[in-house]
Amino acid sequence: MLDFINLHLIDILDILLVGLMIYQIYKLIRGTAAMSIFIGIIILYFVWLVVKTLRMDLLSAIMGQVLGVGVLAIIIIFQQEIRRFLLHLGNNSLHRKGGFLARKLFKGNAKKVPLTTLDELTQAVRKMSETNTGALIVMVHRSSLGSITETGDRIDAMVNRRLIENLFFKNSPLHDGALVMSTNRILAARCTLPISENQNIPPHYGMRHRAAVGITEQTDATAIVVSEETGGISFVKDGEIKPISSITELRLAIENSYAAD
Repeated sequence: MLDFINLHLIDILDILLVGLMIYQIYKLIRGTAAMSIFIGIIILYFVWLVVKTLRMDLLSAIMGQVLGVGVLAIIIIFQQEIRRFLLHLGNNSLHRKGGFLARKLFKGNAKKVPLTTLDELTQAVRKMSETNTGALIVMVHRSSLGSITETGDRIDAMVNRRLIENLFFKNSPLHDGALVMSTNRILAARCTLPISENQNIPPHYGMRHRAAVGITEQTDATAIVVSEETGGISFVKDGEIKPISSITELRLAIENSYAAD
């Protein structure tokens, strides 16, 4: 009955790879406004396949032209998602723990946060939490954040708790935006971050949290957020917000994030 179906191993592999690609795209845009557009495109494509199979030549030709021109429209509509997908793919291939090639290429280059930096950073966060001082601190891992630091003011100073507290003091001209730091230096302040479009972020999180999610979605950076309303501390990695209940927990989160590089 199914003799007309002639499947080879390469065909099965082709189907599996297409399914994997669609699943990865779904994971990337899940919860964003682009999800509805993506579903609409998939439906339109399958309708075109049905029309083509039924040999409805006129409708098939029209839909074929629409889909052909639509490739350019898709690139324009999904430019942010495509950029995020390529960044995500590059980070997974080169910078994450699972890549054999990455471990060979970057062997010995893993970063470790000095204890003095951890002490200064966590004590500054603790003080800002106690005084309900809003703060957004981004920590560089392997992805370059040069384009982000260029949007702010260059600092290039050793990590110091009093400097961090003064930068985020509400009357400071540099308190708006994000502070970007490496493992031992403050690179820039008042930096502008990409805002996440993830609609699953709980509504009680403000723009600082959305900016922290945005930068950690697009790069392998991690972020610390101190809420101005509640004084609550959050650690953000890979677009996931983790509430922090103690400075010890924050220290462990920072150390573990760099150990995973």
